[in-house]
Amino acid sequence: MPLPPPRTIIITGASSGLGASLAQTYAEPGRVLGLVGRDSVRLSAIAAACRQAGADVREAVLDVADAEPLGRWIEEFDDATPIDLVIANAGVSAGVPPSGAPEGLYTASAQVKINLLGTMNTIEPLLPRMIARGAGHIVVLSSVAGYRGLPYSPGYSASKAGVRMYGDALRSLLRPKGIRVSVVCPGFFASPMTDRFIGGHPMKLTLDQATRIVRRGIDRAKRRIVFPRLLAFELILADIAPAFITDWIMRRIHFHILPARGTEP
Repeated sequence: MPLPPPRTIIITGASSGLGASLAQTYAEPGRVLGLVGRDSVRLSAIAAACRQAGADVREAVLDVADAEPLGRWIEEFDDATPIDLVIANAGVSAGVPPSGAPEGLYTASAQVKINLLGTMNTIEPLLPRMIARGAGHIVVLSSVAGYRGLPYSPGYSASKAGVRMYGDALRSLLRPKGIRVSVVCPGFFASPMTDRFIGGHPMKLTLDQATRIVRRGIDRAKRRIVFPRLLAFELILADIAPAFITDWIMRRIHFHILPARGTEP
């Protein structure tokens, strides 16, 4: 059943990709948007577009891996305008180079810091407040890669598996307290992140298609928003099948991911 439309929304990773697209779909008169991103130029452009659509927008150039300033900004935002919906969307991806050499500690840990710890840094400051109000909706962005580790992006797979488990655990914990949690597990869709993926893009969707699926799932307070379902199902099967079989299959799916800002030394 659809929830009442949220009045106040925070979106991290709002300067590009799915975060920017979601921000613009939610922008309308009477709505307050808190947009967080690391790229000040792109974030300002998205904020301006949302204001043009009638939303009250407050943007912040912050790194979700930096817990203290992010938490302070979120708490100040919530003090001024209690947050109904938080979408922890910020994320990065990387992988092993074409040579097959390891990612290295810096690259692997940077993905965990942004994708997993950045999600926790976004959500945890709000939990006592939402619990006290007995209301709120939390959305976390995992990936179908969180169902079965991909051999050429181990750090990314680990971070997204962590996000999925974190979201699932919070949902069971918080639902009796009146708080909804949705875990989003997308496959490939057009975005700056996917553009850096050198290899096949099975069942790839457009950004508009992905945005519509995620927005519809959030509006309906779906517990899990997984797409495309066939790709997710294949990875779930790979997870439960004998490891020696799926390891052999996975090694033959070659790809690599070009470095993004924040994951290169």
